[in-house]
Amino acid sequence: MMKEIVKLTADDQLRANAELAAEIWREHFRGIISDGQIEYMLEKFQSFEAMKEQIKNEHYEYYGLFTDGEQQGYFAVADKGDGTLFLSKLYLRKEQRGKGLASYMFEEIKRIARRHGLSSIWLTVNIHNDSSIAVYRHWGMEIIRDQVTDIGKGFVMDDHVFSLTL
Repeated sequence: MMKEIVKLTADDQLRANAELAAEIWREHFRGIISDGQIEYMLEKFQSFEAMKEQIKNEHYEYYGLFTDGEQQGYFAVADKGDGTLFLSKLYLRKEQRGKGLASYMFEEIKRIARRHGLSSIWLTVNIHNDSSIAVYRHWGMEIIRDQVTDIGKGFVMDDHVFSLTL
């Protein structure tokens, strides 16, 4: 299997990424959060427009994982300006999980953080997202706090905050 990580910058790449996000989110988050919250969060955080805004105003960088030329997953990171890299998104198609591809992406995320001279990587994960929590623990990340964030329309994100010191 030929695999590569590509920085997504062109509009067509970001539109394709938004479509992939919708596919993954509707599969993965069903049963963790409500269908209404899934759709709201897709529009607010994972849509083409949201990605463009995050890149322009929040210093986000989007990367796609491709195997044999087909996009199977993606991640987004942002240098928070405080010595830390925020891992905002890391997602894989269901049929690609368990093959080491998420770990392959995480190694690239660590390289990005080191290239920026950053001391740690942190992320938020829903407290009921057991499969992702297990992966983050496997990578040596630790919970540093829990937080509840109001995201509008009556929805909240109830998250663990994980961190890894580099």
